Amino acid sequence: MLGRATGHLVIAGLMALTAAGQNETSPLWSLARSKASIHQFSTLFTSHAIRDKLGSEAGLADAVAWCRATGVTKVYLESFRDGYQADRAVLESAKKRFLSEGFAVSGCVTTTKVGKKSTGWNLISCYTDQDTQEKLQAIFAFEASLFDEIMIDDFWFTDCKCPVCDAARLAKRVTIGDHVYPVAGDTWEDYRCELMTRVSQHRVLEAAKRANPKVRIIIKYPEWYDQFHERGYEILRETAEFDRIWVGTETRDYANKSWGGKPPFAAYFIMRWLGGVGGAKCGGGWYDPLGTTPSTYIEQARQTVLAGAAESMLFAYDCLLRDTGPQDIEALRANIPDLLRAAEIVHGRQPVGVAAYKPANSPPENEARVFDFVGMLGLPLAPCHTFPADAKAAFFSMHALRDPAFPQELAAFIAVGKPVLITDGLAARLSGQVRLDSANVRILPVRGNPKSLLTLPASDVDALRQPLLRALGHEFQAPVSTGLYLFEGGAWAVENFGDQPVTVRLDGQALTLPARQWQVGAAK
Repeated sequence: MLGRATGHLVIAGLMALTAAGQNETSPLWSLARSKASIHQFSTLFTSHAIRDKLGSEAGLADAVAWCRATGVTKVYLESFRDGYQADRAVLESAKKRFLSEGFAVSGCVTTTKVGKKSTGWNLISCYTDQDTQEKLQAIFAFEASLFDEIMIDDFWFTDCKCPVCDAARLAKRVTIGDHVYPVAGDTWEDYRCELMTRVSQHRVLEAAKRANPKVRIIIKYPEWYDQFHERGYEILRETAEFDRIWVGTETRDYANKSWGGKPPFAAYFIMRWLGGVGGAKCGGGWYDPLGTTPSTYIEQARQTVLAGAAESMLFAYDCLLRDTGPQDIEALRANIPDLLRAAEIVHGRQPVGVAAYKPANSPPENEARVFDFVGMLGLPLAPCHTFPADAKAAFFSMHALRDPAFPQELAAFIAVGKPVLITDGLAARLSGQVRLDSANVRILPVRGNPKSLLTLPASDVDALRQPLLRALGHEFQAPVSTGLYLFEGGAWAVENFGDQPVTVRLDGQALTLPARQWQVGAAK
């Protein structure tokens, strides 16, 4: 069992050292450095924080002390955000200081307010515009002259529908300087995916590598995976082009009216799904304190670790100094020993579970984020972007219709007797194409509202769950809002996302979980 007592003992000593100004040798900093090859914590200094927080000796000293007190062993120094480019001298000074203090240091660019504004979100740019492309190119050349690794924050998309964009869309043509590329179709999805792929190639990757041939560029994908293709995130081609990928694992507080609506399992699903797309290129998860409580902030951290991330990026230093940030960080510091212990258990182990098929660029129709809610039913999902013909059990939603061969693939999967769970919406669409009256097929009552799954009675969930788990060699009984995670070699985790204690049974063993707590274990 991974409890909280150890974390509290470590943080008590840490706080005493911090108060004495001696946190250079704190237990948490030492622990984090010793485990950095398994999992490390990092943070971002935005371009505005570079200006406001790192421009003086006192500000640099405070930043170093905060990072050490938080177990952060890597920092990202951002040169551009919201139209503001940080001063080279300040960036160089901060880089030198952090390197001298034993931190790994990389760069970052946030592509907001670059040149011509989009007709959509006012932070976003029109990348059809050639002047905007050239400004973008200069931004990345500048950053690459300073750093050997650069992350792009998750605003690397476009939603512009200006007359110039519309004309290019209808002409089915993307223009990047002297290069002209055909577009396969005339939808906004077709145009934006081609545009952002080509701008990535020429104005980001080529520009940065001309300035610094050693530079590696990381594309950080946002957490809204059901809409990637609508705004130009072509995950297969962009993942192939970029050196590495990162994943937004922000879930916030589900009940928060401004930020909520996404259950905590969403962080695990997207990290595992994109990890399947990127393989070894998939480096880490990125989460923030916006719309969180300490409990929901820690849920983000746990899901990121369980999803196999090698790094947790804490966005962002200045953000974590205000509002809910200090309370969230206090909770994180207390939990870091447990998180690192869990990371050691999960490290290198592939998930074992019910295959959850989401093809790339697949629209959800009326089942948006259904995977996130199914994961809250105690089903150990194994996300995948190609049809899981070899899986022992599988879950299918409306997303699968993106695959033109899906009806035939599903029929073959059912015919061999493997347990299948499909949404009622998908079942209706497959009527007359695939026989779904086999004993090994169960229908999930989504009713066009994935959130309603959280109201299913425990007895109904157990009935849906057991045939799928039996195929995996496991049994599990638990109420809704409980997550189950299975890994190679017998490792497992169970997390209670509810506000009340629960008792669950995993393979005959009773586990009692306090509210908002987890247990992680490995085979003896």
